[in-house]
Amino acid sequence: MDVDVAVIGAGQAGLSGAYFLRRAGMRPDEDFVVLDHSPGPGGAWQFRWPTLTYGRAHGVHALPGMELEGADPDRPSAEVVGEYFDHYERAFDLRVHRPVNVSAVREGPGGRLLVESDAGTWAARALINATGTWDRPFVPRYPGQETFRGRQLHTAGYRGREEFAGKHVLVVGGGTSAVQLLMELHEPGGAAATTWVTRRPPVYRSGPFSEEWGRSAVALVEERVKQGLPPQSVVSVTGLPMTEAMQRAGERGILERLPMFDRVTADGVTWADGRHVAVDVILWATGFRAALDHLAPLRLREPGGGIRLQGLTQVASDPRIHLIGYGPSASTIGANRAGRSAVREIRAHLRAQDRAREDAGAPEPVAATA
Repeated sequence: MDVDVAVIGAGQAGLSGAYFLRRAGMRPDEDFVVLDHSPGPGGAWQFRWPTLTYGRAHGVHALPGMELEGADPDRPSAEVVGEYFDHYERAFDLRVHRPVNVSAVREGPGGRLLVESDAGTWAARALINATGTWDRPFVPRYPGQETFRGRQLHTAGYRGREEFAGKHVLVVGGGTSAVQLLMELHEPGGAAATTWVTRRPPVYRSGPFSEEWGRSAVALVEERVKQGLPPQSVVSVTGLPMTEAMQRAGERGILERLPMFDRVTADGVTWADGRHVAVDVILWATGFRAALDHLAPLRLREPGGGIRLQGLTQVASDPRIHLIGYGPSASTIGANRAGRSAVREIRAHLRAQDRAREDAGAPEPVAATA
């Protein structure tokens, strides 16, 4: 199956790219295709824990061309965002194919990229990769981790505070999710006690998040990917937004933080100075890594471990490929801007290819399909 553009992923980033392809006059399933491995609309939001209501969720932003209005703040964010994404896909006729699991993207004949999946192979002239990070939860390694007799889980597997009732939970990580979980675990029916540890002291941000602040944060992330280094998340350089709920939690002592421990033991964690805390559960709120294994055949990674970009989304070593939701566009606001930028550059690239082919007097090569 031949298309001009393949979009992998239908979260915020993928739908943004698909929207701007549609606005550019491209036809779904003829000029471009959207492939998503999730069972339904909603991107990573559909997998968030049920007790994370829309009113508590951090970072939900409208998709381009359609506002998210009138949502009940007490409904689970997974339901609210899932329904919104579903309505969006139908409103703009994006025709997302799911569930489709892309296994690899390889170099194909005629300068095309072969997108291999369990639903077939698409031969594309350009690629928008928007696979996000949810499929790659990150858990750091610490000595003694395998000896712990309690339960260990990542936030990706968290389903609600009730399963930790009466237990002492160690929350590891300095991001927004860690703070949200600490506050939720202290609600009725939650944990008996919590301990919070982070590698660095948390940095709290008060006041509104200005455009200037946002641009500065994105610039820091962008500089890393330009050097071919693995990106930091945009949130990691903006600090934690100090909400009223966080202020109340701080006053109750819930957000008192300890430095990172040195070793895991059978019943808890220890520090080099001899301190020991016994816990029943270790909850790793330690973030995610970019889900890019399917791009490995193209050898895009730099010696520093990341994929170097030029501009906002274009892979420096292969102008056919754009990464949305990676590096400087790894935020809901950034993804919308990145979708517009990627489609503009893809259209320019395709026009240049067509002109070169016309000048050479050669027909478009026939791509191999499965």
